[in-house]
Amino acid sequence: MGRYILHCDLNNFYASVESLFDPSIRNKAVVVVGDEEKRHGIVLAKNYIAKEYGIKTGDTVWEARQKCGEELVCKTARFDLYLYVSRLVKSIYREYSSRVESFGIDEAWIDISHLASSDNEAVAIADNIRSRVIAEVGLTISVGVSFNKVFAKLGSDMKKPNATTLISKSNFQDLVWKLPVEELLYVGRATKKKFERSNIVTIGDLAVADIKYLKLTLGKVGESLWKFARGLDDSVVSHIKDSEKIKSFGNSTTCPIDLQDNAQVKSVIYMLAESVAERMRERGMYGTTVSMWVKDVDLVSFERQATLSTPTNVSSDIGRMAYKLFLEHYNWSKDVRAVGVRISGLCQGVVQCDIFHNMEDLDRNQKLESTIENLRSRFGYNIIRRGDIMSNELLSTLNPTSETHIIHPIGFFKAK
Repeated sequence: MGRYILHCDLNNFYASVESLFDPSIRNKAVVVVGDEEKRHGIVLAKNYIAKEYGIKTGDTVWEARQKCGEELVCKTARFDLYLYVSRLVKSIYREYSSRVESFGIDEAWIDISHLASSDNEAVAIADNIRSRVIAEVGLTISVGVSFNKVFAKLGSDMKKPNATTLISKSNFQDLVWKLPVEELLYVGRATKKKFERSNIVTIGDLAVADIKYLKLTLGKVGESLWKFARGLDDSVVSHIKDSEKIKSFGNSTTCPIDLQDNAQVKSVIYMLAESVAERMRERGMYGTTVSMWVKDVDLVSFERQATLSTPTNVSSDIGRMAYKLFLEHYNWSKDVRAVGVRISGLCQGVVQCDIFHNMEDLDRNQKLESTIENLRSRFGYNIIRRGDIMSNELLSTLNPTSETHIIHPIGFFKAK
């Protein structure tokens, strides 16, 4: 028996869920946006009708309205609802396999190798899953069927909505190699530009490229992408129990004003660190690798990370490292629009401090922050605030606990 991997992608997920709960908008141009009053007013998702008007993810709301006019329906994102529906759909997937690996809220791989012994059987199972999701949840999915995860994901993108696409060992060169190289998993804009300088335009070009040259120019990533293009991806679909393990805690926010100096950024970073640390303590977890993400007013973003000498779940430790990363890597050519903080390298149980750290200090800081959290839970978030943020009226309205908390999966290359 060979390997059979499915990649299931919910079509226009956010917009489809909104139409599911409000059938009156089903035949209209629908976009899901952030909170406009808090400057989160960009298009997060759209349906096919909105796409026909030229509306793109990332457009501002006013740009979308200019393209579509009065017909446009704007829905404010309801992430709790989307997560609830996502769990309903993935519970169907788990009836077919114990190996179901999420790739975001609306995508997942399913290993059905134990169920299928031929291409036709694998396609039939994919079609059955599509039918069940429509009948039981009311949404459509596109499914890619292949012998590895990378090609299965490519397949789910080929036909939309509500379709099954088979990429087999016998047809993948005809189907995949003619596609633009940027459609391959993990080929971003920067990698695409490097490939173009080497006349690598299609996935087929990458497949026949000199592996030694790719390793020289891109390192291990170049070798991995070369293997992807040739159908040599052998990564496994994670088991349900492994997939459910939290890999990191993070939070990010689009600020109500453009941040113009280090002090403003520091205040936001420490507020985000508080919300991250609180959720870590709720689960009894510690982390060692702190990441800082920043986006400027031109929507250009980057992320940097560093490792702490000892695990922590205290916001001051997390915030201090995140702010240090910001100072080291941001040159203030543009004002800052959005900031994010994340911590990974998680562990549970008793923490072993190094010789430079005092366990009593960690315990004292944990008790202090737990007291603050208790006050906020009883009397509201604003009962106690950071002094350095109170000088700015607009920034002082931020409440990181109301933002969408992000649980990040391990990156594909790190997971291998």
